[in-house]
Amino acid sequence: MKQNSCKIIGITGGIATGKSTVTNMIREKGHIVIDADKIARNVVEKNSPAYVEILDFFGEDFLDENENIDRKKLGSIIFKDESLRKKLNNIVHPYIYENIKNQILKHSEREKTIFLDIPLLIEELDSFNKYEIYFDEIWLVYVDELTQLNRLMKRDLIDEKEALYRINSQISIELKKKYATRILDNRGELRELEKQLDKILNEII
Repeated sequence: MKQNSCKIIGITGGIATGKSTVTNMIREKGHIVIDADKIARNVVEKNSPAYVEILDFFGEDFLDENENIDRKKLGSIIFKDESLRKKLNNIVHPYIYENIKNQILKHSEREKTIFLDIPLLIEELDSFNKYEIYFDEIWLVYVDELTQLNRLMKRDLIDEKEALYRINSQISIELKKKYATRILDNRGELRELEKQLDKILNEII
């Protein structure tokens, strides 16, 4: 996919490592951030093609009282079953990637740099390439695995067993470091994280 001379930067991390904090900072500094998770929510809205396909396969047990897909309820199942997780991905990914491509094309006409907020960027890197979405850089928001576990339990009010299910459904944060162009260390204070971000932004923009 032609992106003109626009630079495409992927922002990723592990669950509860602080990726959303970094992308919010980037937005506040006036940059365009395409939110893959928001797109994923939009493509499964009630009566959308992906919504219908999900119901056909998974049934109606995962709907809330308004007949919308209950993402937490569905997530609690697919985090524990790789085959179901792959099936869900096969349903929603084509819609997500097409939407992302359209947004990149739209913004690249007037932006020199576009950021993509993608939780599973490294896990799905081959799929992005398949859909001709290529990254100039990958930035990883990093914390060590123990910090990640403790933050996830606190954030989602879940026990250690459930938190480990969710963490282990992703590539380990240590392995993700090998794929990263740049690493933002989020083990300290927020002001330290923002200093790292400002330094990198000054280098590339």
